[in-house]
Amino acid sequence: MSLTHFDAQGHAHMVDVSAKESTHRVARAQGLILMEKATLQVIEQGTAKKGDVLGIARVAGIQGAKKTSDLVPLCHPLALTRVSLDWEVVRDEHKQEFGMRCEAQVETVGPTGVEMEALSAVQVALLTVYDMCKAIDRGMVITNVCVLTKSGGRSGLYERGGSPSK
Repeated sequence: MSLTHFDAQGHAHMVDVSAKESTHRVARAQGLILMEKATLQVIEQGTAKKGDVLGIARVAGIQGAKKTSDLVPLCHPLALTRVSLDWEVVRDEHKQEFGMRCEAQVETVGPTGVEMEALSAVQVALLTVYDMCKAIDRGMVITNVCVLTKSGGRSGLYERGGSPSK
């Protein structure tokens, strides 16, 4: 299998998608930010000095999805039809593992997929959590960012086998 972002001379280029059929395309991605138990409590209680951590991170993730082509040089600018982010608390006293899992779903109708936009949404949202809580916990770790599913287009359905962050 060859990489599509290189021409015959090996130069990077944006893939021509003009001949591809426009279809409904959906991608879901997830990631995890691990933190101290006390940091998770601040987020859950809504007492962070900078405000509503998860609400602001959700909006940041939506912006991240919309700006993907500005950040990743060979991504096509897309007209997104939907971006949603959901949060799940991670609390495992036995492993001493605490944090937040973020899942993004991005949709469009067009000739190319939205996996990069879903990944960007998750990572920008998690970076925002870090930014808003770094004054109390500089040791937070962002990890296990991955595509969970993608559908639409010629390649059809992709589903990740198992979840790396559960």
